Amino acid sequence: SSILGIKAYPNLAVLPEQVELAVIATPAPTVPGIIAECVEAGVKGAIILSAGFKEAGAEGVQLEQQILEQARRGKMRIIGPNCLGVMCPPTGINATFAGAMASPGHVGFLSQSGALCTAVLDWSLSVNVGFSAFVSIGSMVDVGWGDLINYLGSDPQTNCIVIYMETIGDARSFLSAAREVTLTKPIIVIKAGRTQAAAQAAASHTGALTGSHEVFEAACRRCGVLYVNSIDELFYMAEVLAKQPRPRGPRLTILTNAGGPGVLATDALISDGGALAHIAPSTLDTLNQILPTHWSHGNPVDILGDADPERYAKALEIAAQDPNSDGLLVILTPQAMTDPTLTAELVKHYATSTGKPILASWMGGAEVASGTTILNQANIPTFSYPDTAAQVFDYMWHYSSNLRSLYETPQPSLDFVKDKPNQTVVTNLIDNARQAGRTLLTEFEAKQLLAAYGIPIVETRVATNLDEAVKHAEEIGYPVVLKLFSETITHKTDVGGVQLNLVGADAVRTAYQTIEDSVREKVGAEHFLGVTIQPMIPLNGYELILGSSLDPQFGPVLLFGSGGQLVEVFRDRALALPPLTTTLARQMMEQTHIFTALKGVRGRQSVDLAALEQLLVRFSYVVVEHRWIKEIDINPLLASAERLIVLDARVVL
Repeated sequence: SSILGIKAYPNLAVLPEQVELAVIATPAPTVPGIIAECVEAGVKGAIILSAGFKEAGAEGVQLEQQILEQARRGKMRIIGPNCLGVMCPPTGINATFAGAMASPGHVGFLSQSGALCTAVLDWSLSVNVGFSAFVSIGSMVDVGWGDLINYLGSDPQTNCIVIYMETIGDARSFLSAAREVTLTKPIIVIKAGRTQAAAQAAASHTGALTGSHEVFEAACRRCGVLYVNSIDELFYMAEVLAKQPRPRGPRLTILTNAGGPGVLATDALISDGGALAHIAPSTLDTLNQILPTHWSHGNPVDILGDADPERYAKALEIAAQDPNSDGLLVILTPQAMTDPTLTAELVKHYATSTGKPILASWMGGAEVASGTTILNQANIPTFSYPDTAAQVFDYMWHYSSNLRSLYETPQPSLDFVKDKPNQTVVTNLIDNARQAGRTLLTEFEAKQLLAAYGIPIVETRVATNLDEAVKHAEEIGYPVVLKLFSETITHKTDVGGVQLNLVGADAVRTAYQTIEDSVREKVGAEHFLGVTIQPMIPLNGYELILGSSLDPQFGPVLLFGSGGQLVEVFRDRALALPPLTTTLARQMMEQTHIFTALKGVRGRQSVDLAALEQLLVRFSYVVVEHRWIKEIDINPLLASAERLIVLDARVVL
């Protein structure tokens, strides 16, 4: 009847009132029976703290299946297992085994790690961060990310959702919920498993696939979620997005009384994709009128070490009105003429009046503490170091950019374009290959497939004997390229299957024989079906790669970047989820280093970027409209001012 003086009951049936929530902390093998008892008693929710389920192996997986079978009988929802539990600070509910209770606030915190929950809880109490919900989600046998995001999205107490994730679970549910909620409430995620070793550790922890880090990051961009790299950044962004408006662009104005900190902030800003604002001439003229002669006359705006509070305030007011700036960072180092407290008192008046985000870095310890407190209370986020503040501004811009992507709604098909895809050609190519038991299209078939979607390909012909090869070469015109024609070999250069820059019939005959002999010797005669002939295209442009693959959690994924033989060395690439619009295609291109060159550098003409956007859009529909396609690899896609043309392609079914 009691345990340690606490009233107890032998089972649910004898309880005097209806139970709404069951918290289960018994050995794993006993849990299915307890869930069955809860269902019989009409309990609608349970939190399973116990471990020993799928993370422990096959027996644990069977226990989870038994739990689900029982829960579904009564439409019962379950959080866990293998979790810390759930807190709801606004109502005082603490269904965890944590040593303390979270403070009430407006941040919804979701974590897959119970240990991290306790660390964050301890940190939050020291810095006075409050929560609307504090949830350890565990291995998600039932309730997943999408369920909780939807719930917190409609919770009036929650202004922001921050997530520590190890596995995505139901990717479709996560993306759908995030797209809907992030328009009104920021969702900020850190995901473990960015390296292979960490991914293996996370998988053993949760018993589930972690998925590709790069693909997950692309998915976050597409659904408006902000992805960060550290716990500090997770909560920095929760604070900043709650206190300051989002920037309209990546351009930051840095106002400082010391050169070094301004340079550090600039480095951090540029390295994370931001940009220094180019101060407008009118703004420079106005600053010249109020600043000493030897100020920096540029950005960072160095107002010198003897700057008093009034100089700070006047310079900030002018800089905030600059049309070329999207945000401001105010840096203060304590110097002989500096008054950190009074400067903060004057700066705080600009917290909301500019319409642009304002961040601050009051560098130092006790001497700047009161100023830091003033700024934080005025909702101006303040950082110990200026490079951190600059990185946070970049994250703010990335978040703004991600939200813009939400308004990009691709058409259901390419029927809206003038040159519609020839679906019959593509379907027949894929069906014929599958009926023949093949999982690889030939290069000739792959190019036909792309051409059916209006993607420009180099003229390519097939020859199964020497005379046919010479005939095609002369009709195409010299110089030509001969490549292995095979239904099984994907990397032709590995078997000596490529001969370049051939001029004349004798060269073609020799090349044909060389390829055949090499293939016979290295892999066997059955892999040689002939050669393909195409014109030798001068590489007077940029070699790009365009491809797709199937992610086990997110489905089709697109890849774009620098191509050629060293593609795996440079790894200059961007990922995105299809289908694309031209805007999404441009954003994908902008994430690569090669994009700067594509715009035209050192006297070279720009590539037709609008045409390249359209090509990426068409390619994205190839991927989404033909689900039998497992991989596509276009390398190289030659891009120049004159044309875009596919030189080689591979399609795997």
